[in-house]
Amino acid sequence: MGVFTYEMEVVTKIPPTKIFKTFVLEGDSLIPKIVPQAIKNVELIQGDGGPGRSQFDYVKHKVEALDKKNLTYSYSVIEGDPLMKSLEKITYEIKISSSPDGGSICKSISKYYTVGDFEIKEEQIKAGKEKSSGLFKALEAYLLANPDA
Repeated sequence: MGVFTYEMEVVTKIPPTKIFKTFVLEGDSLIPKIVPQAIKNVELIQGDGGPGRSQFDYVKHKVEALDKKNLTYSYSVIEGDPLMKSLEKITYEIKISSSPDGGSICKSISKYYTVGDFEIKEEQIKAGKEKSSGLFKALEAYLLANPDA
């Protein structure tokens, strides 16, 4: 088993607590509305969205930690199509902090735990970064268009 790690940073105009609330705390209900082409629905099968499990359309993830005070969130993909029978799991650690202009810096560390000698290709990492960045930009656009959301 190998572990492939990559880091990503997205800067947004939205204040940290607002983007954290939208992405993490209310993401189960808002993200399918904001990007329905990417996420059909979210169904909590256990717990209240804190540490535990929730199931997306084709992905099951386990929330490992949720710290509302420090705006951090970590979870693992433990079942579903993204694992492609070549990955044991994928873990994500997200930290949102203030940017100098009053917006946010969203830092993410992703770790892919491979099965056997499977290797993640650079184009797969690039595609994953583009999807993540696109999700944050969609959230930003939604919040800018709906400031009371």
